[in-house]
Amino acid sequence: MSSRRLIGVFERETQTVEAIEASRQKGLKVVDVFGPHSSHEIEHAMALPPSRIPWIVFALGLLGAGLKVWFEFWTTAQDWPLNVGGKPFNSLPAFVPVTFEVMVLFAAVSAVLAFFAVCRLFPGKRAVLPIAGLTDDRFAVVLEQTDSTFDVRTVTAMLYQLGAVQVREQLVDEVMA
Repeated sequence: MSSRRLIGVFERETQTVEAIEASRQKGLKVVDVFGPHSSHEIEHAMALPPSRIPWIVFALGLLGAGLKVWFEFWTTAQDWPLNVGGKPFNSLPAFVPVTFEVMVLFAAVSAVLAFFAVCRLFPGKRAVLPIAGLTDDRFAVVLEQTDSTFDVRTVTAMLYQLGAVQVREQLVDEVMA
């Protein structure tokens, strides 16, 4: 089965946000937005749900801190107990600085890995853009024709009125799973 899409290309982020908001107000389905950088304004205009990456980072940061405390307690108090300066073997305040550093390391590495996993990015993967070179310096709003009320001429005129420099119609073949 195939679907028809209309791609509006914009030069500025504010024009892109206006086009998204206008399209959503008219009941059009915004499939995707492409741009040279991420933008919270575009996310808000698309009404995307909040990302789960901060929760993943928080959980893995706590996991790293827990593993670090366990490892340091095991090595200093259980496996190889040494009396250094008369401190007790399980002196938790001495573990705090290194535990904090390990927690930050786990959180940072997990943020990068979670981002790659959520975006399905891996080495060698080529980006599929509706228009070649689109994300160099321009934004694009991709609208999908969902029913027969989608009038291409009216939507094209609306996108040009909102500042589009180019509007292109595209037929996309979808693979049924």
